[in-house]
Amino acid sequence: MRVVLVCKTKPRVRIGLKKRPLDLHGIKAARMARMQNMGRIACLFHPKYKHSKSKSYHKIGKSIAIHYGSGSVSGFLSQDNVKVGSLVVKDQVFMEAKKEGSLSFVVAQFDGILGLGFQEISVGDVVPLWYNMMEQGLIKEKVFSFWLNRNPDAKDGGEIVFGGVDAKHFKGQHTYVPVTEKGYWQFEMDDFLIANRSTGFCKGGCAAIVDSGTSLLAGPTTVVTQINHAIGAEGVISMECKEIVADYGEQIWDLLISGVQPDKICSQIGICMFNGAQYVSSNIKTVVEEENKEKVSAGDDLLCTACEMLVVWIQNQLKDKETKETVFGYVDQLCESLPSPMGESAVDCNSLSKMPNVMVTLGSKAFTLTPEQYVLKSGEGLATVCISGFIALDVPPPRGPLWILGDVFMGVYHTLPGVGAAAGGACLLSTVVSGGGGSSDMDR
Repeated sequence: MRVVLVCKTKPRVRIGLKKRPLDLHGIKAARMARMQNMGRIACLFHPKYKHSKSKSYHKIGKSIAIHYGSGSVSGFLSQDNVKVGSLVVKDQVFMEAKKEGSLSFVVAQFDGILGLGFQEISVGDVVPLWYNMMEQGLIKEKVFSFWLNRNPDAKDGGEIVFGGVDAKHFKGQHTYVPVTEKGYWQFEMDDFLIANRSTGFCKGGCAAIVDSGTSLLAGPTTVVTQINHAIGAEGVISMECKEIVADYGEQIWDLLISGVQPDKICSQIGICMFNGAQYVSSNIKTVVEEENKEKVSAGDDLLCTACEMLVVWIQNQLKDKETKETVFGYVDQLCESLPSPMGESAVDCNSLSKMPNVMVTLGSKAFTLTPEQYVLKSGEGLATVCISGFIALDVPPPRGPLWILGDVFMGVYHTLPGVGAAAGGACLLSTVVSGGGGSSDMDR
């Protein structure tokens, strides 16, 4: 028997007697199942689990906390039956989240996190849900598979299959890669190549994991810097800053010279969609500003931020009576020094055809990513921003150095983690069929 969950990459799960399902974000390396509980801001925007309404609930009550890359959560352990599709996993231990330490959980479209890593990294040594599926004989095969649909116009964003695989979601044969260390789904990566040339970093082998909870492909700074240089990527904010200097620098200079209020300049030249007034001391903005800001795309927001910084820099240089040439030279240097908030880098959307392919070698087989596959587009029209699918992440020993093959990779290559009797675990990888079939019945 197997259970198929077709969804916008979030499996729908019921806990206890809850009639309304919860959307969980399935993460391979996540440490345990976590649910939103009452009492905090994030909980006001999501369906909630109420153990007082469940007859199958068992109290544990042990306090626990989990730290993720994008924030942390804390709460206590509980035990209840969990329904996944048509299967009921009995007496599953999970955390009821009482506090979320990041805005990520407020705006998230999922209601909890379903950990699909090994028990070796489970916080509190909680038994993962997929272990109990196997132990209770609910699935025939000790595997689950991920299909992430990269077709933006498709109805279904992806599918998780517990206990099997859907042949419509891949083509060719899977490549067997044995798990080298239980915890994450970790295996050996043989090499990383840019335009068919080895970066040389994995000469003695590299550790890598597949993780659906990581959007990009993350790796050591040494190599990611080479990759982003090869594809012409710059820090997102740096790129926007330089564009503002080139396109609007003269205009900003003239407006400041003529006496226009600095906080009105960016809206006057049409970059910022709101009037720019900010209550810095109390960090409060008017309702009108907030409503207008919600209509602005991510690309517009970056341009606005870069413009406001540029105005401040030029204004400060004018006070020192510097020449225009000196001021713009200084501003260019500041642009190059701007860090991106989360380490993201941007590329020229018109240069994809000139960018090289990159290859990850696993199990002696090359897995190629084309520019169209490793560049992420955000926004529309003139506000379109193209983001490099590679981000630097330096994991210290003994876990690192470590590569994380996130959604950029998993969206191209069908991933099938499983537990073999001899090897103790393996991942099988094959080419994804984008926009493939699959049932739309959440509870099949």
